[in-house]
Amino acid sequence: MTRAAILRAARDRFAADGYDRATIRAIAADARIDPSMVMRYFGSKENLFATAAEFDLRLPDLSGVPADRLGTALVSYFFTRWEGDSTLPALLRTASTNPSGAERVRAIFATQLGVAVGRVVADPDEAPRRAGLVASQLLGVALTRYVLRLPPMVDISPAELITWLAPTVQRYLRDPDPR
Repeated sequence: MTRAAILRAARDRFAADGYDRATIRAIAADARIDPSMVMRYFGSKENLFATAAEFDLRLPDLSGVPADRLGTALVSYFFTRWEGDSTLPALLRTASTNPSGAERVRAIFATQLGVAVGRVVADPDEAPRRAGLVASQLLGVALTRYVLRLPPMVDISPAELITWLAPTVQRYLRDPDPR
Protein backbone atom coordinates (compact mmCIF):
# COMPACT_ATOMS: atom_id res chain seq x y z
CA MET A 1 0.00 0.00 0.00
CA THR A 2 2.70 2.53 1.03
CA ARG A 3 5.00 1.55 -1.83
CA ALA A 4 2.16 1.92 -4.37
CA ALA A 5 1.21 5.31 -2.92
CA ILE A 6 4.81 6.49 -3.20
CA LEU A 7 5.05 5.33 -6.81
CA ARG A 8 1.77 7.05 -7.73
CA ALA A 9 2.91 10.27 -6.09
CA ALA A 10 6.35 10.02 -7.70
CA ARG A 11 4.93 9.49 -11.19
CA ASP A 12 2.64 12.50 -10.77
CA ARG A 13 5.37 14.68 -9.29
CA PHE A 14 7.99 13.72 -11.90
CA ALA A 15 5.43 14.38 -14.64
CA ALA A 16 4.53 17.79 -13.22
CA ASP A 17 7.96 19.00 -12.11
CA GLY A 18 10.53 16.92 -13.97
CA TYR A 19 13.31 15.03 -12.28
CA ASP A 20 15.40 17.96 -11.07
CA ARG A 21 12.59 19.93 -9.42
CA ALA A 22 10.75 16.96 -7.91
CA THR A 23 11.84 16.43 -4.33
CA ILE A 24 11.59 13.50 -1.97
CA ARG A 25 9.78 15.78 0.48
CA ALA A 26 7.18 16.80 -2.09
CA ILE A 27 6.65 13.20 -3.19
CA ALA A 28 6.29 12.11 0.43
CA ALA A 29 3.81 14.93 1.10
CA ASP A 30 1.79 13.91 -1.96
CA ALA A 31 1.76 10.32 -0.68
CA ARG A 32 0.93 11.56 2.85
CA ILE A 33 3.89 9.83 4.43
CA ASP A 34 7.16 10.79 6.07
CA PRO A 35 10.07 11.37 3.64
CA SER A 36 12.11 8.72 5.47
CA MET A 37 9.63 6.11 4.21
CA VAL A 38 10.43 7.05 0.61
CA MET A 39 14.11 6.53 1.33
CA ARG A 40 13.39 3.28 3.18
CA TYR A 41 11.58 1.82 0.18
CA PHE A 42 13.73 3.22 -2.65
CA GLY A 43 17.08 4.35 -1.17
CA SER A 44 17.50 7.40 -3.41
CA LYS A 45 15.67 9.77 -5.68
CA GLU A 46 17.38 8.15 -8.66
CA ASN A 47 16.17 4.67 -7.66
CA LEU A 48 12.68 6.03 -7.09
CA PHE A 49 12.67 7.58 -10.54
CA ALA A 50 13.97 4.41 -12.17
CA THR A 51 11.21 2.41 -10.53
CA ALA A 52 8.50 5.00 -11.16
CA ALA A 53 9.63 5.27 -14.77
CA GLU A 54 9.07 1.60 -15.49
CA PHE A 55 7.27 2.24 -18.70
CA ASP A 56 5.72 -0.39 -20.86
CA LEU A 57 4.93 0.98 -24.30
CA ARG A 58 2.44 -1.90 -24.60
CA LEU A 59 3.16 -2.03 -28.31
CA PRO A 60 0.70 -4.04 -30.31
CA ASP A 61 1.85 -7.04 -32.29
CA LEU A 62 2.38 -5.51 -35.72
CA SER A 63 3.09 -8.82 -37.46
CA GLY A 64 -0.55 -9.09 -38.56
CA VAL A 65 -0.69 -5.56 -39.98
CA PRO A 66 -0.45 -5.33 -43.79
CA ALA A 67 3.06 -4.19 -44.73
CA ASP A 68 1.79 -1.05 -46.44
CA ARG A 69 -0.09 0.05 -43.26
CA LEU A 70 2.68 -0.38 -40.69
CA GLY A 71 3.56 3.32 -40.47
CA THR A 72 -0.05 4.34 -39.93
CA ALA A 73 -0.63 1.58 -37.37
CA LEU A 74 2.46 2.45 -35.33
CA VAL A 75 2.00 6.22 -35.38
CA SER A 76 -1.72 5.89 -34.60
CA TYR A 77 -0.92 3.66 -31.67
CA PHE A 78 1.56 6.14 -30.21
CA PHE A 79 -0.86 9.04 -30.43
CA THR A 80 -3.60 7.00 -28.78
CA ARG A 81 -1.15 6.12 -26.02
CA TRP A 82 0.30 9.60 -25.51
CA GLU A 83 -2.91 11.57 -25.49
CA GLY A 84 -3.93 10.12 -22.14
CA ASP A 85 -0.65 9.34 -20.39
CA SER A 86 1.62 11.82 -18.63
CA THR A 87 4.43 9.31 -18.01
CA LEU A 88 6.18 9.66 -21.37
CA PRO A 89 6.41 13.47 -21.15
CA ALA A 90 7.87 13.08 -17.66
CA LEU A 91 10.45 10.64 -19.02
CA LEU A 92 11.33 12.96 -21.90
CA ARG A 93 11.60 15.97 -19.61
CA THR A 94 13.88 14.06 -17.29
CA ALA A 95 15.91 12.47 -20.08
CA SER A 96 16.82 15.87 -21.45
CA THR A 97 18.57 16.89 -18.22
CA ASN A 98 19.45 13.72 -16.35
CA PRO A 99 21.75 10.88 -17.48
CA SER A 100 19.69 8.24 -15.64
CA GLY A 101 16.54 9.49 -17.34
CA ALA A 102 18.24 9.43 -20.73
CA GLU A 103 19.43 5.88 -20.13
CA ARG A 104 15.92 4.85 -19.11
CA VAL A 105 14.43 6.23 -22.33
CA ARG A 106 17.16 4.56 -24.40
CA ALA A 107 16.49 1.22 -22.73
CA ILE A 108 12.73 1.48 -23.19
CA PHE A 109 12.97 2.27 -26.87
CA ALA A 110 15.80 -0.17 -27.60
CA THR A 111 14.15 -3.11 -25.93
CA GLN A 112 10.50 -2.45 -26.70
CA LEU A 113 10.44 -0.56 -29.99
CA GLY A 114 13.51 -2.37 -31.28
CA VAL A 115 11.86 -5.75 -30.76
CA ALA A 116 8.59 -4.64 -32.39
CA VAL A 117 10.42 -3.22 -35.41
CA GLY A 118 12.54 -6.36 -35.68
CA ARG A 119 9.38 -8.37 -36.23
CA VAL A 120 8.22 -6.36 -39.25
CA VAL A 121 11.31 -5.28 -41.17
CA ALA A 122 12.56 -7.26 -44.15
CA ASP A 123 16.09 -7.61 -42.73
CA PRO A 124 16.19 -8.06 -38.93
CA ASP A 125 19.84 -6.91 -38.92
CA GLU A 126 18.54 -3.45 -39.90
CA ALA A 127 16.03 -3.35 -37.02
CA PRO A 128 18.14 -1.27 -34.58
CA ARG A 129 18.86 1.42 -37.18
CA ARG A 130 15.27 1.51 -38.38
CA ALA A 131 13.91 1.55 -34.81
CA GLY A 132 16.23 4.48 -34.06
CA LEU A 133 14.88 6.38 -37.04
CA VAL A 134 11.29 5.65 -36.00
CA ALA A 135 12.09 6.73 -32.42
CA SER A 136 13.61 10.00 -33.69
CA GLN A 137 10.31 10.92 -35.31
CA LEU A 138 8.05 9.77 -32.50
CA LEU A 139 10.13 11.24 -29.69
CA GLY A 140 10.64 14.48 -31.61
CA VAL A 141 6.90 14.93 -31.94
CA ALA A 142 6.33 13.91 -28.31
CA LEU A 143 8.94 16.42 -27.13
CA THR A 144 7.55 19.32 -29.17
CA ARG A 145 3.89 18.50 -28.48
CA TYR A 146 3.81 17.26 -24.88
CA VAL A 147 6.92 18.70 -23.21
CA LEU A 148 7.80 21.95 -25.00
CA ARG A 149 4.17 22.48 -26.01
CA LEU A 150 5.07 24.38 -29.18
CA PRO A 151 1.84 26.04 -30.37
CA PRO A 152 1.88 24.64 -33.91
CA MET A 153 2.41 21.11 -32.59
CA VAL A 154 -0.17 21.40 -29.81
CA ASP A 155 -2.73 22.85 -32.23
CA ILE A 156 -2.48 20.06 -34.81
CA SER A 157 -4.98 17.27 -34.23
CA PRO A 158 -3.65 13.77 -33.66
CA ALA A 159 -5.35 12.65 -36.90
CA GLU A 160 -3.50 15.31 -38.88
CA LEU A 161 -0.19 14.47 -37.20
CA ILE A 162 -0.73 10.82 -38.07
CA THR A 163 -1.29 11.84 -41.69
CA TRP A 164 2.00 13.76 -41.68
CA LEU A 165 4.13 11.23 -39.80
CA ALA A 166 2.87 7.85 -41.00
CA PRO A 167 4.52 8.03 -44.46
CA THR A 168 7.90 8.84 -42.90
CA VAL A 169 7.64 6.02 -40.37
CA GLN A 170 6.44 3.71 -43.14
CA ARG A 171 9.53 4.57 -45.17
CA TYR A 172 11.78 3.89 -42.18
CA LEU A 173 10.15 0.51 -41.65
CA ARG A 174 9.82 -0.81 -45.18
CA ASP A 175 11.77 1.11 -47.82
CA PRO A 176 15.05 -0.38 -49.03
CA ASP A 177 18.19 0.82 -47.31
CA PRO A 178 19.24 3.94 -49.27
CA ARG A 179 22.93 3.12 -48.90
